[in-house]
Amino acid sequence: MNYRTPLVAAAIALSLLTVSGCAVTRGQETVGAYIDDSTITTQIKGRFIDNKQVDAAAISVETLNGTVMLSGFAKNSAERATAETIARGVNGVKSVRNEIAIRP
Repeated sequence: MNYRTPLVAAAIALSLLTVSGCAVTRGQETVGAYIDDSTITTQIKGRFIDNKQVDAAAISVETLNGTVMLSGFAKNSAERATAETIARGVNGVKSVRNEIAIRP
């Protein structure tokens, strides 16, 4: 049985209750845009966790108005590319800025 789905749903619900008033300070036009961005970020992180090629703990994901910025460190260029591909595959993503550095 997959326990991650209910946990992700609970995390999204909790974040919606606690941060819905922060939309204007982050640059989104509406509370709905903030919720959409939070959902995109959560989905990308969840897919990173499910993918064995990406170290989810080493890569940060931020979303603003559908634009995703990836930052952090990857072990190699394949991990960096995989993270970007995963992010681009999430519904609602308009563009991806890949700022992931490759560790020497």
